[in-house]
Amino acid sequence: MSEREYNPDPKYGSILVSRLLNQTFKRGKKSTGSHVLYRCFEIIKEQTKKDPLEILDEAVKNVSPLLEVKAKRIGGATYQVPIPVMGARRTTLAIRWILAATRARKGKPMAEKLATELVEAAEKRGAAIKKKEDIQKMAEANRAFAHFA
Repeated sequence: MSEREYNPDPKYGSILVSRLLNQTFKRGKKSTGSHVLYRCFEIIKEQTKKDPLEILDEAVKNVSPLLEVKAKRIGGATYQVPIPVMGARRTTLAIRWILAATRARKGKPMAEKLATELVEAAEKRGAAIKKKEDIQKMAEANRAFAHFA
């Protein structure tokens, strides 16, 4: 299976931004998603006085998992087998977890929630980081089953 080609987004010229944009809104609302994402970047710039692309890059890097668990059925029993996460899947999982944590927040517009989550992930805190740590702990706890991989 070949790796998918991504076009860089028009405003920042970043492939990571376009991947985040493509996953931001379900049901194909890409124009709404781009408005939200670019507003989120403005909020990040106001709050942190740093480049939003650096914050996004740092957040995705911090949330990217090294290991994940996969259920394997062996001899009638199901084991959680830890497997290393490679390449594009790391980024995909990180973006997915950041957006899930963003959607779980309540009471603010999407742009503000996303900005808050990205800044927190860049600072190694927040719900997306907790999700990564939980997955890593589960993989460590099931290290005894690694030989089934």
